[in-house]
Amino acid sequence: MNFDTQILHAGISGDIQTGATLTPIYQSSAFGRNSAEEIERIFNNKASGFAYTRISNPTVAAFESRITEIEKGLASVATSSGMSAISMTLLNILSSGDELISTTSVFGGTLDLYNDLKNLGIKVRFVEEITEEELSKVISSKTKAVFAETIGNPKLNVINIKESARIIHKFNLPFILDNTIATPYLIKGIEFGADIIINSTSKYINGSSNSIGGIITDSGNYKWSAEKYSCLNEYIKFGKFAFVARLRNDTYRNFGSCISPANAFLNLLGLETLSLRMQRHCKNAHTLASFLEKQEGIRSVNYPSLKSSDYFEITNNQFGGKGSGIFTIRLYTKERAFEFINRLKYAIIITNIGDTKTLVVHPASTIYAHSDKETQEKAGVYEDLIRVSVGIEDIEDLKEDFLNALNYINKEYPL
Repeated sequence: MNFDTQILHAGISGDIQTGATLTPIYQSSAFGRNSAEEIERIFNNKASGFAYTRISNPTVAAFESRITEIEKGLASVATSSGMSAISMTLLNILSSGDELISTTSVFGGTLDLYNDLKNLGIKVRFVEEITEEELSKVISSKTKAVFAETIGNPKLNVINIKESARIIHKFNLPFILDNTIATPYLIKGIEFGADIIINSTSKYINGSSNSIGGIITDSGNYKWSAEKYSCLNEYIKFGKFAFVARLRNDTYRNFGSCISPANAFLNLLGLETLSLRMQRHCKNAHTLASFLEKQEGIRSVNYPSLKSSDYFEITNNQFGGKGSGIFTIRLYTKERAFEFINRLKYAIIITNIGDTKTLVVHPASTIYAHSDKETQEKAGVYEDLIRVSVGIEDIEDLKEDFLNALNYINKEYPL
């Protein structure tokens, strides 16, 4: 199946017993069985079925199945949030004394998580870009994985996934890729060599800001070893399922990071229009960014598919010229940035992205508030920077709205 057909029909689809076209919301905390022997087999993973929603649920399983097919992975595990998906992925393979390599241009919440990992004895080392030279400077015998975002949030740097995978695998490390901003609509990271894909489904996959969720998709391609990953020791026997086996039976299960059936349903429903929405998000973002780039009073406009972007070429090669639904602008001062945000009529001031409506936020004072200035700037965050998640509104209304706000600050707060 091609992508638009996959998001509607791949994996578990509908309900066989009733004929419902959507998998129902199985809003039950537990599932009764006919005998003690049957539930014993299910609970000990010796038979298929459902026993307790913290472990598995039919609605959640349908969502996981669809994402696995779309991402061309081996298996997926849905979690309570995008941050939970990142946390569970890392804690599934890292132990005290281990090290992780990450690019500097990652989401502020991920940076905050790295600080928590320090308390567990896990060290994070940073690189500006994934190159053989950069990795060589920070890699050690304790290094267990490399983490990056397909499109940095909000730096909007675009990594070369295929080349990054080649370099990372040369060091015999797994490549963990957060694909939230790009989504599988723009690129399927596993096809380009990533080993584990993470999506915060609260964003574009859901599409309407009505539910929180995350999902981890394992490719099954990385060969885990008990010598290097001691926490996977008893799961190595499952071969390519080793990562997912521990995740299902230990990390995810014991931390209680399950997504609710209702949220899984809403994410599954949103997924069905992902392609249509992403086409409009990308088109509107490119049009609005191009429009603003020509206006006075803007220090810079950053959008990957603009010819002025350092990532124009790789965006064309990887995404077919589509630069996602997000761009950033810099307005010289924090005061101008705040007043610009406050003057917008249609854009909602909110920390989320990927909604059908246009969303704006000042990252330095919100999602990067816990990071020092040096860390912020490495992530592309500045006092005068605004992140814009462009919705699917009529583009002429958005252009007029943003121009009116710009004209106001140029008049009231001249440079």
